[in-house]
Amino acid sequence: MLAPLLLSLLLASGSDVKGEVEDKKPNFVLMMVDDLGIGDIGCYGNDTIRTPNIDRLASEGVKLTQYIAAAPLCTPSRAAVMTGRYPLRSGMAGTGRVQVVLFLGGSGGLPPNETTFAKRLQKQGYTTGLVGKWHLGVNCESRGDHCHHPNQHGFSYFYGLPFTLFNDCVPGEGSDVLVDLRLALQHLTLLLGLGLLTMVGVTLSWFYFSFPTFIRNRYVAAAVWYVPFGFLQTWNCIIMRNQDVIEQPMTVETLPQRLLAEAQNFIKRNADHPFLLFFSLAHIHTPLFTTPAFAGKSRHGRYGDNLEEVDWIIGKITETVDSLGLANNTFMHFTSDHGGHLEDSDSRIGQKGGWNSIYKGGKAMGGWEGGIRVPGIFRWPGRLAAGRVVDEPISLMDLYPTLKYLAKDTQPDRHLDGYNLMPLLEGKAARSKHEFMFHYCGGYLNAVRWHPTDSNSIFKVHFFTPNFFPPGAGGCYDTKVCLCHGQHVTHHNPPLLYDIFHDPSESRQLTPETEPRYAEILQQIAKAVEKHKSTFPSKEGFDDVQVQTNTIQNQMSWEKILWKPWLQPCCGTFPFCGCKEDKNIYK
Repeated sequence: MLAPLLLSLLLASGSDVKGEVEDKKPNFVLMMVDDLGIGDIGCYGNDTIRTPNIDRLASEGVKLTQYIAAAPLCTPSRAAVMTGRYPLRSGMAGTGRVQVVLFLGGSGGLPPNETTFAKRLQKQGYTTGLVGKWHLGVNCESRGDHCHHPNQHGFSYFYGLPFTLFNDCVPGEGSDVLVDLRLALQHLTLLLGLGLLTMVGVTLSWFYFSFPTFIRNRYVAAAVWYVPFGFLQTWNCIIMRNQDVIEQPMTVETLPQRLLAEAQNFIKRNADHPFLLFFSLAHIHTPLFTTPAFAGKSRHGRYGDNLEEVDWIIGKITETVDSLGLANNTFMHFTSDHGGHLEDSDSRIGQKGGWNSIYKGGKAMGGWEGGIRVPGIFRWPGRLAAGRVVDEPISLMDLYPTLKYLAKDTQPDRHLDGYNLMPLLEGKAARSKHEFMFHYCGGYLNAVRWHPTDSNSIFKVHFFTPNFFPPGAGGCYDTKVCLCHGQHVTHHNPPLLYDIFHDPSESRQLTPETEPRYAEILQQIAKAVEKHKSTFPSKEGFDDVQVQTNTIQNQMSWEKILWKPWLQPCCGTFPFCGCKEDKNIYK
C-alpha cells in the first residue's frame, strides 16, 4: 500500500514541477547595433570582417534574410521598434528637413501616451532595463519632467546615452547637427560685425542712441548659433543613470566597456526572475572608437576594428547568459536599427559607414533596400531550431507583438502594424503575414512592397526617390544624408517597379512589356495604400506619398526640435554643467 502511495505522490510532484517549468516566462535579451550594414556580418556573406560570435548566434538559432526596418534613420526606426507601429502614428516622422531628435534640450520625443513593449512587459511582472542609446527625447515642458525618458516608457532601469553617439562628442571629428544652418548663422554674425566697422564715421547722436541697439543685436545673433551649437558636446554627449546625469560631457574612450559592464550586471542582478534587457550599442555610429585591443586588427580600417569589437561585445553578453544557466529560457535577438551610412567617410580615416551588400542605398535613403534591410538573428535553445533560415518579409515592428505573446500578455492593445513572429521562427508557418509593407522617407509614403499569396515574387514600387549627388553617385554626398521633400526628391508617375525576389539590388525596372502582371501590381498596391491610409485618424489629404493627420502632433517640427535652455539636462547648476562618473565602480 505504501509503495503505490509514494509513487502517486512522486508522479504528482513531478507533474507540478514540469508545469512550473513550462509556465515560466522567458527572459529577453535584445541587442541592437547602430547604423550596421547587413553586408558587414559573416553569416550574411562577409568573408573579410571577423564576426564569429554573431555567426554563432545565427548557427544556434534562426536567421532572417528579409528583416525590414520601418525607417532608414535612428529616431523613427527605434520609435517603431518600441511601439510596434509605423513612426508616423506617434508623430516620430518629420515632413521637412528634421527627421531625428537633434538636441536633448528640445521638447520632441516619443509621446508619453504611447505604449512600448517595455510598458507591456512591466505589467506582466518583468524587470525591464535599457542600456545604451535611447534617442527618443527626454523632457517636454521643464527640465526634469522626463516625459519622454526611458523610465517613463516602461524601463525600470536606464543607463546610457539619452541622445546618441555623434561626431560632436569627440573634438576634431567635425559636426553632425545642422552644419549648414550653423555656418549661415556664423556668416550672419560676421556680417553684423563688418557692419559695425563701417559705422566709425557716424554722428555722435546716432552713436549714443542707435549704437547700443546694434551691439545688442549682434550679440543676440551670435548667441543664437553659438550657445546651442558651440556647446553641443556638453549639451548632447551625456550619460544618465535613470533620471540623473552622471557624466557631462561623456568620456567616449571608455564608453564601450561601461555599457558592456552595465548590461552584464543587469543580467546578473535579475537572473532569478523574468527580465527584459534592451542592449542598444553606441557602435557603429560615428565617431568610431579607437579601443586599443581592437585598433588596427581588422582588414577594413577603423570601421572593421569597431565591428570586430561589436562582435566581441555580443560574445560577452552571450557568455553571460550561458554561464548563468539562462540560455534555454532566454530569447536572444540581434539586429541593427537601419542600414549603413554610405556617405560617411573622410581622407584621414576612409570609409566610416557600413556596407549594405548588394542592396541599393543606405541610411536616410527612404525605401531603397540598403537602408532598411538589416540583420535579424534569434536564438532560444530548445525552442527555436538551430540553423533555420527564414526568407519571408518580416518587420522590426514584429518584435513588439512577439514579446507580448511570449510574455502571455493578452490584454487589448491599440492598432499595431507588426505581427507575432513565433509561428515563422518555429517553422509552424510558411509565409509572413505582411502581404504589404509600407516604407517611409520621413513622414512621406515613399515605397510599398507586395508579396502576393500566389507567388514567390516580391514587388516593390517607389513613388519618389531621393536625388543622389553628384549625378550617378550612390548617395547624397552634398547633404551627407538624403532629404525627403521638395527639390531633394524626384516623383515618378508611374512609380518605379521592381521584383526584389528576383532582383534584390533593384537594378532592373519592370515595365508593361517585361512584367505580365504590371497593371495588376499597381492596382493591388493602390488598393493597399488606400486601406493603409484609412488606419490613420482625421485624414486631411493623401497624394500617394504623404499621410497627413490633425490629431497626431509632429514631434519632429522645428518648434519641438530646437534647443531650449530650460529643458537641457544638466549635471550641476545650469549652464555650468559638468561631472564625471566614478570609473572605479566597474573594477
